[in-house]
Amino acid sequence: MDQNTLTQIIEEQTKRALWEVKNVVDCVPDELWNKEYCKMPCWKHIYHMLHSLDLWYMNPRDKNFHEPVIHEKDLNNLDVVSQKVLSRKEIEQYFTCIEKKIQMYLSGLIDAQLLEYPPECEYCKFTLILAQMRHLHSHMGMIMGFIIDDTGLWPRVLGLENSFPDGKYDKYF
Repeated sequence: MDQNTLTQIIEEQTKRALWEVKNVVDCVPDELWNKEYCKMPCWKHIYHMLHSLDLWYMNPRDKNFHEPVIHEKDLNNLDVVSQKVLSRKEIEQYFTCIEKKIQMYLSGLIDAQLLEYPPECEYCKFTLILAQMRHLHSHMGMIMGFIIDDTGLWPRVLGLENSFPDGKYDKYF
């Protein structure tokens, strides 16, 4: 891992985090997809986590931010019951869009920009990134807990030192 700049570290750790997100979502068995946890279906916990990552990682005040086509009012809100149900395919497609968007953003980011404030935003770029990593992993832990409690299986994570799997791999430890 290259550790010569803060942005290289952020890029590497974000890549690892996104791999883990995809793996954890892949670990949710179909029978748990709509199961309720804290009065919300598992898929909605996942959507909330992804929507926050999409909106808050770069600039939550971006006037040009477009909600994903699958979005409707309060679909991301874990305090509001939604009539709409998202499929695994819709979540996977949304994840892929977010992943590409974040990779593009990070590829052009340099250390000197980390303390800059995005337009109309009260938080600097570094604060937004760290806050989203914290939020992301809080929800990842909850979703992993749902999986572990219901299946007894522990989704694989990379940690700091493990290599990215190449080809087929066991998605659980």
